[in-house]
Amino acid sequence: MRSPDQLAELIRTRFHGRKVVVVSNREPIVHQRRGDRIEVQHPASGLTTAMTPIVEACGGTWIAHGSGSADFDVTDAQGCLGWPPSEPTYRLRRVALSAELEKGYYYGLANEGLWPLCHIAYTAPIFRHRDWEAYREANQLFARAVLDEIGDQRAVVFVNDYHFALLPRMLRDVRPDLLIAHFWHIPWPNREVMRVMPWGEEFLHGLLGNDLLGFHIKHHCNNFLDTVDRGVEGRVDYEHDRVIRGGHSTYVRPFPISIDLEGFSETSQGATFADTFPELAARTVGQTLLLGVDRLDYTKGVPHRLRIVESILERWPERRGKLAFVQVGAPTRSAIGRYRALAEEVEELVAEINGRYAYDGWQPIHYLSEHHDRDRLAVLFRRADACLVTSLHDGMNLVAKEYIAAQQDGEGVLLLSKYTGAARELPEACLINPYDIEGSAELLEQALRLPSPVRREAMSRLRARIHQHDVYDWAAQLFSSLADVSARGEAAAFPGN
Repeated sequence: MRSPDQLAELIRTRFHGRKVVVVSNREPIVHQRRGDRIEVQHPASGLTTAMTPIVEACGGTWIAHGSGSADFDVTDAQGCLGWPPSEPTYRLRRVALSAELEKGYYYGLANEGLWPLCHIAYTAPIFRHRDWEAYREANQLFARAVLDEIGDQRAVVFVNDYHFALLPRMLRDVRPDLLIAHFWHIPWPNREVMRVMPWGEEFLHGLLGNDLLGFHIKHHCNNFLDTVDRGVEGRVDYEHDRVIRGGHSTYVRPFPISIDLEGFSETSQGATFADTFPELAARTVGQTLLLGVDRLDYTKGVPHRLRIVESILERWPERRGKLAFVQVGAPTRSAIGRYRALAEEVEELVAEINGRYAYDGWQPIHYLSEHHDRDRLAVLFRRADACLVTSLHDGMNLVAKEYIAAQQDGEGVLLLSKYTGAARELPEACLINPYDIEGSAELLEQALRLPSPVRREAMSRLRARIHQHDVYDWAAQLFSSLADVSARGEAAAFPGN
């Protein structure tokens, strides 16, 4: 496990003073107007969870979409501010998007098109030409912001996620000297699925502007290389996991993302459950507490999770009155019909299960549909006897790792979908198929009945795995690989070339 200072030193020494610029759609903090005051929110996002400690460690500039109602009330004319205000560790630069552009780029192409395309969750992608034009325009806006930010300086640009497939090529065409890495935070499906994308060649051409393209797991790297092999002109070098196109090489590598273990562990040991959630604590005292924490997204398997809890109550009636399930479902993308339908489905299912099993003031499901910040979630993670991660498809899933981080000397049970990238790293978890409701319920019941020393040993091993590879290790591996590309040249960027 590396420290933030070690990561910062690595970046300074390997990149010889290059400016560091991070790009993502989601910003780390949002300023919202509440009446006559401005409130700071921390969005529910695996990306910002992972990136925040890295940007704080290395400084530089984080460029993101300014989505809050008061975001530009607190910035300078360029949309910039230092964060945190008391002792700034990095510069946040916000990009303004019109409502119409955001609708096409973010809600349209990115989240009605690419998101369902890349996740095996059986929701059909929707592609509209006007959304593609908006996606291209938004990428151009971010490219201009990056180029303006770096001026004539030598720079490292770290692009994040599926919102910016075209951005690397736009930057490369103007500044061929830039070092550009891109981490794709969601799965990359097989090439047959990607053929559905109407603008596949331009899409791939954009991504091949990167020097380094990272995915969570090797399987997704292989899928990308196969897609390129059949989708664009160029040479795929499978031996060294790179694509050579137009004289430029893009290296493709797996970098399993992680969390700030020590930081989150420390946060979870702060306030008590009773102080943070007094009403919930009073209603669940003495009960086995199960927990789910997600953005309300159809890839997360929240209805499946509720059915698993229902199956436990039905098959093990002795659990009634002695078990409570808390689901935190932070609302997201409510402008998209599929997400509104999911929110309605979850609310109806919660009401159905509570209506069937509640009695004498006890209810099995407690649904917290509002946003909760990281500190409050950490308290929930520490209190929970089990955390249910039932994703239908997930690149990694950092909730699983945050639960482990909060379980210092704990014996909590991690029920983890085998369709997450995290499942490949955490074999001591209770791995399930979320589509198998009864089988998942049985595995959870068995895990809860294990002797305390057995559960404690499993959690200890899980914590050791994250300790060996935290978010600073992840960033160090990624930036070291990018530095290798730069230092060794195109012909021999990695050993064996």
